[in-house]
Formats: sequence, C-alpha cells, structure tokens
Amino acid sequence: MNILVTGGAGFIGSHYVRTLLGTPGAADCGRLTVLDKLTYAGNTANLATVWDDPRFTFVHGDVCDAGLVDKLVADHDTVVHFAAESHVDRSITGASDFIMANVVGTQTLLDAALHHQDSFGTFVLISTDEVYGSIDAGSWTESHPVAPNSPYAAAKASSDLITLAYGRTHGLDVRVTRCSNNFGHHHFPEKLIPLFVTNLLDGKQVPLYGDGLHIRDWLHIDDHVRGIELVRTKGRPGEVYNIGGGTELSNMALTGRLLEACDADWDRVDHVADRKGHDRRYSVDWTKIRTELGYAPRRDFDSALAETIDWYRTHREWWEPLKHRAGL
Repeated sequence: MNILVTGGAGFIGSHYVRTLLGTPGAADCGRLTVLDKLTYAGNTANLATVWDDPRFTFVHGDVCDAGLVDKLVADHDTVVHFAAESHVDRSITGASDFIMANVVGTQTLLDAALHHQDSFGTFVLISTDEVYGSIDAGSWTESHPVAPNSPYAAAKASSDLITLAYGRTHGLDVRVTRCSNNFGHHHFPEKLIPLFVTNLLDGKQVPLYGDGLHIRDWLHIDDHVRGIELVRTKGRPGEVYNIGGGTELSNMALTGRLLEACDADWDRVDHVADRKGHDRRYSVDWTKIRTELGYAPRRDFDSALAETIDWYRTHREWWEPLKHRAGL
C-alpha cells in the first residue's frame, strides 16, 4: 500500500504521517509520500522525526498542479487528502485561495485518481463539521444537509460534494470524514488554543469574539488520526463519517481553562467584535463511526489540554518564528 498524503506538513496531516511511520504496525503502507505547497501554515519541521525514514518522501508542490498530481497518483494507490486553506478569518477577507486549494485542488486529485482508476484504491477526504453550518440543539448526523456559513466552510462543503459525486458517477472508492475542532501540539498559532496559549505565555492579551458563548466540540489529534485510519482501512466506499471528541465547551469556558493553566487573569482578555457569520454551535453525532468501526475518543480532554499547553511552553523555538512571520 503506497499512500499519498496531501497537506502532510500541516498540523493534522503531519501528525497523521508521524503516527503512521512512527508506530510499529500502525500502517500497512509500503511508501508514504507527502505533497505540500508549504504555504504559511505548512512546516517541514513538523516532519523532522520521519524525514530520514526510508519509506518517506517529501514533494514540494501544489495540489492544483495537474501534471505533478497525475504523476504522483500514478505511483500511489491511496490518497489521504488534508491539503486545504482552513482559517475562517482569512476566508472572510479573501476567498479565492480557499476556492482554489479546497475545490480545484480536490477536483485535480480526483481527476488523477480517475485517470488511473484501474490501479487506484481509496481516496479519503478530510473535511470539517463546519460544512453543516450551526445547530442550536442536538447533533448533526452524516445525513444532515450541508449549510455552510463562511467562505471556508462553503469551499470545504464543495470539496465534499465533488468527492462524493466522483464516487457515485465514476465508481471511485471515496470516503469523507468530518471532524470537530482539533487541538494538540504543532498547531499553527493563529487558531484559538495555540494563539491564546502563546500570547499568555508572552504576557500579551488574547482576543475573545463577541460574548464568548460560541460552542465547539474538541477533538485531540491522536483521536482524530485514529478515526481517519479506521475510515481508511475499514470504512465503506461512498460514505461520510463524523469524528467527534465528546467535549463541548463555550469559548468563554475554554478561555477560563487556558487562563488558569497559564497563571493569568481575566484582565488579559480583550472582548472584540464578533466575527462575521460566526456559527454559534457545532456538534456532530459520531454514532456511525462508533457502531460501524469501533471508534471512541480515548484522550481525556483535561489531561490532553494540559499536555498541549506544556508542549507550547517548552517549544518556543517552534512557534516563535511562525508568529513573527505571520505578524501574530
């Protein structure tokens, strides 16, 4: 099994690669190739522990480069597609990069898989719960219609739909995962947890949107990667699988935990104007992946959050240059 991982130098993709290559018996791959454009959030340092593994190859390139993608897919029988623009705030100020990476990039990969359909195996698209929109009560099942509210979420929903359409139209083995909010080490410091933690460690303020009562379900990257592997190895073609973490918190409640862990008070919080189109609550029902594939989150949220904060506390050499370059 030769696996092509797109976006494998990013937060979740790199953890997937490290897990597959770093855990004995965790992967059935003969070779694993990462294709990454190395935009601002891509970082080859995330792959340092596997760089010299004889099974590993890194290719610097764009998922929209049809010639390059076709050559790579021809040499691999599985694609796990993480590559995407993913920051909602950036999509609000400029959506074109999101359309290109998330929609055109996905279509380019699918065309390559179709071109080599006789030898190709499985295409796994890593998506997000944000495609469902916002839900006041209850949780979304996989049959819930997509209703995205941000340009980012709309681009991801389009990616989902075109992937599923290639499965139905052409018979490709496609599988889609929709995860809740991820957290853990190596998370680019523009997202809530790493931004707040690194700001607090530096004695800076943290920006809390609106009333702070927006609710998210939190999923540690260990559990997410395990869920992805269950879908890749045991999932059904043409299916969507929600992957949840089981810990719903308001942003206000999460901020309180981060302040406490960093020995900071509420006077370090700046209450800022709410984001445009800010979804109020996300919540996925992950009954399907639990009953079909045996998934359940294993990481306790409190201990995993403490571990994550400690990682940022002891890895300034990783995040300080990233924040400087990004102007954070």
